[in-house]
Amino acid sequence: MSSQPPGNVHVIGHPLVQHKLSLMRSKETSTSTFRNLLREISMLLAYEVCRDFPTTQVAIETPVAPMMAPVLDGKKIVLISILRAGNGILDGMLEILPSARVGHIGLYRDPKTMAAVEYFYKVPENMTDRDTIVVDPMLATGNSAVAAISRIKASGPKSLKFVCLLTCPEGIAVFHRAHPDVPIYTAAVDERLNEKSYIVPGLGDAGDRLFGTK
Repeated sequence: MSSQPPGNVHVIGHPLVQHKLSLMRSKETSTSTFRNLLREISMLLAYEVCRDFPTTQVAIETPVAPMMAPVLDGKKIVLISILRAGNGILDGMLEILPSARVGHIGLYRDPKTMAAVEYFYKVPENMTDRDTIVVDPMLATGNSAVAAISRIKASGPKSLKFVCLLTCPEGIAVFHRAHPDVPIYTAAVDERLNEKSYIVPGLGDAGDRLFGTK
């Protein structure tokens, strides 16, 4: 696995993230455990992704005294899931960003061309003042992520970040050729893609493992 990711890629190496990722990688991990781990690791990823989000001061009263206190402007945050596996990350992030708006984009990979084909798209209105986080567990070939970001950019969001559990050098290169301005947040940059476009060593198909399908 790469220890020197390229620019605009943020590898979240927190021990709790890495521990949970290792459990998810194991082929012995059950569907229910995989699902729970993805939800837990997503909360930790959200913590890092939101590190630079601005806060605003509001007047509150503690049991002792009034004060001006910082709060996150959650109404301006949008989480967009790339279906279907993105919902595993979405659920975890909503645990700590419950007031965020939610969007979905459905893409499937053409088995012959590996190109991304859109079949569903719905995001909140008035995206121009919203900080947007796009989520998908795997950034492999990069084709789906590039198509999703291109579509979402057309709505004019205030800012864009892409969050994945795993990626690889090939996926990063494709993504940043198309969208060099969009930062990637990930738990690991693995070695490579294999001939079937799976990340190696990876964790298999995230959607299948999340939903118990083949």
